[in-house]
Amino acid sequence: MNQIPSTPAKIELGHVTHLYLSTSRAFMAVKDINLRVEEGEFISLVGPSGCGKTTLLSLIAGLERPTSGTILLDGKPVTGTSPQVGYMLQQDYLFNWRTIEENAFLGLDIQGLRNKESEEYALHLLEEMELADVRKASPAQLSGGMRQRVALVRTLACQPDVLLLDEPFSALDYTTKLKLEDLVFTTLRRHKKTAILVTHDLSEAIAMGDRVTVLSRNPGEVRSELIVPPHIRESLPFAARNQDLFQELLQQLWKEMEVIADEPK
Repeated sequence: MNQIPSTPAKIELGHVTHLYLSTSRAFMAVKDINLRVEEGEFISLVGPSGCGKTTLLSLIAGLERPTSGTILLDGKPVTGTSPQVGYMLQQDYLFNWRTIEENAFLGLDIQGLRNKESEEYALHLLEEMELADVRKASPAQLSGGMRQRVALVRTLACQPDVLLLDEPFSALDYTTKLKLEDLVFTTLRRHKKTAILVTHDLSEAIAMGDRVTVLSRNPGEVRSELIVPPHIRESLPFAARNQDLFQELLQQLWKEMEVIADEPK
């Protein structure tokens, strides 16, 4: 009997290793990474500083090519940057000489996608993010949380299938961070995006993710994986922190990180 081929994962990394080379040394950032992310899934990546979390995002985004191994998007090799993948960083990188709406249109301009329809979609996203009232304002007039919302709109306006989030909330005060987590979580679910979040905040990793992948100390390798129960992952991140088993999962993840920290370098 012929086997029915399985549906390719949205993102699949197979035995990915990456070296950074200089004239004097070779530095291995990640080693033999295997990771599969299904369509619509939200994965959190945690690990000690320097374990290669951001490197993995750069490789998935096509900004760098792995030294060895394969990276597939919808079953096709990643060979460079793609409009299918959006990348949101810790800094918002808004231009003060452009209004908020013009900053939201920036990705459309760069990718040659700007037209009446795409502008209307970006403006709709600004409304979803409660930014419609400040669309003609300058970024300098906005708070840090509002600026990050604009950065998310700029990314989503190009309608990528995949969102890569590199500690996008870490520079915000705690209250703003919690509010923005809920807003981003809701928006990504509504638009059925696949997402990978890099964070040092273990509580955030559990509250936002369907599962949490833990990387070992440099070179980063997949050490373990924590599956977030449905009743937690279906809750908004703020409410998830008060759900049954959340604190137990947090303690489990914390102990794992302590073990990594205590291992010899």
